[in-house]
Amino acid sequence: MAAMKNDSASGIISAYNYILPPELIAQKPVSPREAARLLVYNRKTGKIFHDEFFNIGKYLPPNSLVVFNDTKVIPARLRARKQTGGRVEIFFLAKDGNKIQAFVSPRVKINSRVYLSKKIFFEVISQQEKVFILKPNFKLNQLDAILEKYGSTPLPPYIKNSPLTEKQARHEYQTVFAKTRGSVAAPTASLHFSKKLLGSLKKQGHQITFVTLHVNLGTFAPLTRDQVLTNKLHEEWFYIPDKTRKIINNAQKHKKTVIACGTTVVRTLESGLNRQESDRKWQKTDLFIRPGYKFKVVNGMITNFHLPGSSLLMLVAGFTGKTRLRKLYKQAISQKYRFYSFGDGMLIL
Repeated sequence: MAAMKNDSASGIISAYNYILPPELIAQKPVSPREAARLLVYNRKTGKIFHDEFFNIGKYLPPNSLVVFNDTKVIPARLRARKQTGGRVEIFFLAKDGNKIQAFVSPRVKINSRVYLSKKIFFEVISQQEKVFILKPNFKLNQLDAILEKYGSTPLPPYIKNSPLTEKQARHEYQTVFAKTRGSVAAPTASLHFSKKLLGSLKKQGHQITFVTLHVNLGTFAPLTRDQVLTNKLHEEWFYIPDKTRKIINNAQKHKKTVIACGTTVVRTLESGLNRQESDRKWQKTDLFIRPGYKFKVVNGMITNFHLPGSSLLMLVAGFTGKTRLRKLYKQAISQKYRFYSFGDGMLIL
């Protein structure tokens, strides 16, 4: 029976696979940001439109509320050296008391040290599966400054040939409204928005507000059979300010359309606005949205084109249905849309 369940889970994942020509994987963003292409799909009418992202406002229902994620990407990738002199890469994941959690590649020995400079190093304390626990020889309140000085932008693994310098990457792989440090990946649907475009939406009568969800590496991790069987994903921390709660509650009261910019905002709103109103602190979500999910807050979404077999692809299919999503992706590929983090966008109404 367990084998049958696993086979079923594998079948569910494989149903979201598709073939993408490698040349359609965007290695850098377009300039300006809002010059990306936009595929618009209206679920009610079944109509599809192709346009430029800057024109997204004209497709939104009148007086829509658009919700963004204001998380800020940190330069999480560190180049270091072992005590023997060998090169090693540290990928910062999270703080852990007075230590940090990180991926280290290649693997290092417990009780050894990895150096960023002659005076700055981490001691390797332990290993829990693929994650290493490292203790810095500096106070942890200095970590942000250390990352800024020694770290580099954690561009996704499928961006292999980006021509961007580190200075350019820090600018381009960051939203124009990034505020709260904590993500190791950008909320990529929001990368299309410039201050000019945000101003244009407001002039058209649309309202804008923000939540925070810190994106972790689970967003790139392959979907597992256990996740499909348990209907739970990787955990991510999120926060919904009181001001945003009031704005969304008011929008729902007056039957305004709530548009989530990105899968992270969808997860945040669907997780956080259904919990106790008194709970205003940072919270975790492991919400797994896929076809069959009943949306309680979000009416539509802005998104990029996602990896085959991913939880993000399934979340989008929660709006469109699996069959329709496959047709939309097939059309995007035939129209040579640019895919993934630096790629083009899609609006689902």
